[in-house]
Amino acid sequence: MTQSESGTLLVVGDQISTELARTLDLSGRTWHGICFSDQSLSTIPDGHWVGAIIDLSADPEAGWSVARNLRRTDRDPIRTLVLVSGAQLSELEHRDDLFDDFCLTPFHPTELEARVAHLLASAGPVATKSEVVMYENLALNLETYQASVSDQPLDLTYMEYELLKFLVQNPGKVFSREMLLSRVWGYDYYGGARTVDVHVRRLRAKLGEEHADLIQTVRAEGYRFARSRGKA
Repeated sequence: MTQSESGTLLVVGDQISTELARTLDLSGRTWHGICFSDQSLSTIPDGHWVGAIIDLSADPEAGWSVARNLRRTDRDPIRTLVLVSGAQLSELEHRDDLFDDFCLTPFHPTELEARVAHLLASAGPVATKSEVVMYENLALNLETYQASVSDQPLDLTYMEYELLKFLVQNPGKVFSREMLLSRVWGYDYYGGARTVDVHVRRLRAKLGEEHADLIQTVRAEGYRFARSRGKA
């Protein structure tokens, strides 16, 4: 782990599930759990945590309140991953400023650990050419899970990065939402086609107006990665 990943991770929820605790322990994370009912929740020290996981599945109102409190600090906001159920996906809309990544519950331990690693990863050394996937002025660093456009970094979640990487590596090919779910998220992923639409919409917004149409909608089919309009 890098220095930024080796500190203490804050975990907050209605209760800390055994599966979540086991996943963090087996991955070697140092973490501290606090329940919504714990009075100490109101006195979380700013700047003490390297990141936070907030479980919204049981009590979303309390969870979003904690997320807001973690953003209200004079120091750098704490990078936050939220755990949500499939029925709560719509709650993520218009709350982009309150979290940095999300994971559906029930989660697969490998996926959650990958998301936490991406959440906490600090900038690493410049990767070699073989570790970078390029498409025009879009670059994806396979070593550091970072993406940039014209050398300007994109602030992507783990799955936004994985979806973009898959599309970039298969330019011009049309993929249905079901195909993207199985190829990017995995066959046993607990979610539906709406998950793909949400991630595509967020990716387009982060790519910016000039590059948003690199991800094209193919009516009645799905999505494909293609050159933006106006490109030779």
